[in-house]
Amino acid sequence: MKQDPHIEESTSRHAATPGNNILSLLLKFVVPAIISVGLCWILFRDDSLAEMLEIIKTKCDFVWIALTLIVSAFSNVFRAMRWGIQLEATGIKCKFSELLYSIFGTYAVNLVFPRLGEVWRTGYIANRQDANFGTVFGTMIADRFADLITGLLFTAATIFVGHSAISAFIHKYPDGYEKLMSAASSPWLWCALGIMAIIIILVLKYVRNNFINRLRNFGQELWDGFSSIATMKHKWMWLLWTLLLWGAYLGQMYLSFLAFPFTREILANNGFTPILICFTLGTIAMGIPSNGGIGPYQLAIIFGLMFYAPISDGSIATKAFELDSKAFANLILTSNTLLTIILGLWTFAAIALGKKKAHLPE
Repeated sequence: MKQDPHIEESTSRHAATPGNNILSLLLKFVVPAIISVGLCWILFRDDSLAEMLEIIKTKCDFVWIALTLIVSAFSNVFRAMRWGIQLEATGIKCKFSELLYSIFGTYAVNLVFPRLGEVWRTGYIANRQDANFGTVFGTMIADRFADLITGLLFTAATIFVGHSAISAFIHKYPDGYEKLMSAASSPWLWCALGIMAIIIILVLKYVRNNFINRLRNFGQELWDGFSSIATMKHKWMWLLWTLLLWGAYLGQMYLSFLAFPFTREILANNGFTPILICFTLGTIAMGIPSNGGIGPYQLAIIFGLMFYAPISDGSIATKAFELDSKAFANLILTSNTLLTIILGLWTFAAIALGKKKAHLPE
């Protein structure tokens, strides 16, 4: 694998500093774990696990869950094919198996070490193809940037389509909405962000020292990989894989709604809007640093379903609906997590077996 010695030196020097090392470990592993455990405790501390399991056992149609997992597996295939087009634009041609292993492995690693999955898949492809790490990493950033843009489009569509349900919920709980809008519209927040951006630009443009030069070189490599999205061939195929990828994601939520009676009723009474709301909230939640979305994802799905809760808070019907929602959210995330673990174990076993065969004498 090609690697810039300056970057390697800078990385090792940074890692050698105990304070930086401890802070990095805290941010990468401890904080996401606290978020996952803390949110799960807040969400489910007053609920009986036995009751949720009974709801899943008696009310869930597992055929739809099985179909959801099949679609989930195919979404990984679509992502692998899309990333392959971006890599090819930089001159890196990967086997389909390598692309698929990189995606399966990414999600498996993220379950244990949040956000390191992307680094792992970059290193895996760079190693297999003897390619520059920074360039491959840039294509990965472009891949995630495309997801960001798509997610923003879904968010805009959700606000437009689901404005009536969102408006009703805001009127029901005005305090939380007012606090959120107050924080988002604070001039101090936007001034601070603007000043930070200006400082970073000035430092990168005018400061000349070894560290900044190495950072600038690495940034150029990132840009080479990122800009591949503009120069790549087969743009229409890339767009097709993107549509299939996000169509599969949305399809998973639709199939999940068919698995429970109460979500089928929501679907029958409100059309496709509840699916779009839950899907968009779940997508945003997956961006929060946590172990595989555990905690934030359930909270987002429950929150989306509560838009359609019957009667008012505190009623027996609402409490039953809330428990059904928690069972639904937990089953969806748990089943997908198990699939991720299975595909991850298969991936790492296949990679290890491939290395072993490569070292066998002919």
